[in-house]
Amino acid sequence: MPFWRWSFLLLVFISVNRSVTSSDSNSITQQKLDQVSNLPGQNFNVDFAHYAGYVTVNKESGRALFYWMTEATDDPSSKPLILWLNGGPGCSSIAFGMAEEVGPFHVNEDGKSVYLNPYSWNTVANLLFVDSPVGVGYSYSNTSSDITSNGDKRTAADSLQFLLKWLERFPQFKGRDFYIAGESYAGHYVPQLSQAIVIYNKANAGSPINLKGYMVGNGLTDDYNDHVGLFQFMWTAGMISDQTYKKANELCNRESFIHPSSECDKITEIASQEMGHIDPYSIFTPPCTADSLTKWFLKRWHKVGQIGQTYDPCTEQHSVVYFNLPEVQKALHVYHGNNSQEWESCSDVVEMNWKDSPISVLDVHRELISSGLRIWIYSGDADAVIPVTSTRYSINALNLTTIDPWRAWYEDGQVGGWTQKYEGLTFVTVRGAGHEVPLHKPKLALALVKSFLAGTSIAPSIEQVVESTTSASQVNGF
Repeated sequence: MPFWRWSFLLLVFISVNRSVTSSDSNSITQQKLDQVSNLPGQNFNVDFAHYAGYVTVNKESGRALFYWMTEATDDPSSKPLILWLNGGPGCSSIAFGMAEEVGPFHVNEDGKSVYLNPYSWNTVANLLFVDSPVGVGYSYSNTSSDITSNGDKRTAADSLQFLLKWLERFPQFKGRDFYIAGESYAGHYVPQLSQAIVIYNKANAGSPINLKGYMVGNGLTDDYNDHVGLFQFMWTAGMISDQTYKKANELCNRESFIHPSSECDKITEIASQEMGHIDPYSIFTPPCTADSLTKWFLKRWHKVGQIGQTYDPCTEQHSVVYFNLPEVQKALHVYHGNNSQEWESCSDVVEMNWKDSPISVLDVHRELISSGLRIWIYSGDADAVIPVTSTRYSINALNLTTIDPWRAWYEDGQVGGWTQKYEGLTFVTVRGAGHEVPLHKPKLALALVKSFLAGTSIAPSIEQVVESTTSASQVNGF
């Protein structure tokens, strides 16, 4: 080989090597800059690192998504990564997923401090929360029209770009087992993003995203089945009249949840009035306050709004106070871009201006079932927003073959819910949980995600059930 050619190749190798080294160095530097040292109002130590900041998903318009990642509490290098997404559309994953559901930091009643959630999912996995799309939570765009032009397609595309760029910043997670989870309108986000990843991975060998599966809770899936199941649930629970039940089915069954007709809107308002002052997101727990109910009941039912819980139904209000504190935003490296508005748990602007929203994602589920992903659908059975009846109708519409029949699953000797395994999909109900399963039943939700990650049934086998029943009969003398 001529000396000049050898010298040229050597220079190219050195240049590429330096570029890679420089890129890795920059990633590590930015990663360190994103590390959160201590949260305001945190009077306890944690044994895990966590990071918060922005990833620009579109340089031209200046769209940037805010993230907050918490490492697993034990041996994070061996644990999978779970991306959690809340819905709305327009609701913050920080407000709900992190601050009152699966995250380790929950906000106290004073709105100025946090406490450690003992049932956080970061006890079994590394957790990544993202405010998506732009205009939600701390995420922003330098182009104001972006906030009023969100839709399903761009949300999935931006989320894919986020993941690819975030993995450049956190290269230790490249190739790591990766799962996506979410609830409510994330019934669209989760399968759509999973589909985008599968398509990307097929076209790009050596993709850093090692998607293994996804899990959706109380998710909007199919507008027809979700409407039929919703009104049936409300009627059988005694919350609405026969007349309203009949009229709602006539006016709403063929309607979009996101863009309903005025006639459908009117009958749902009548149904809300008949329900009275209860929390439709959790029908057996008290709502927050009388003052909040007026605004709350005017929201459409698909939106994750005021959430009730047994001991403190006002968790969302506490988060609004906490995440608007300047010291909190400084600790989380928040940058507002050209947006000086206050932080909101849900953006009405994003919701009211939502563009494309398909009437069903059943076709996406079918496609992803055939790809071999692990797919779990779960449902809190005390939710009157996207109730268990809606989810069952949607799953039945997939016409899947049953592998393991319907049976109860247990936690601490008590029935935690029921489950059925189909070919390519597992369905789990969570007894007594509302729309936000981890909020109302945190211990059951943790048992759920443990089984999901392990790829094992959450319920005992039929043989175990028979053996247990036989033993109990013998003890009781039957």
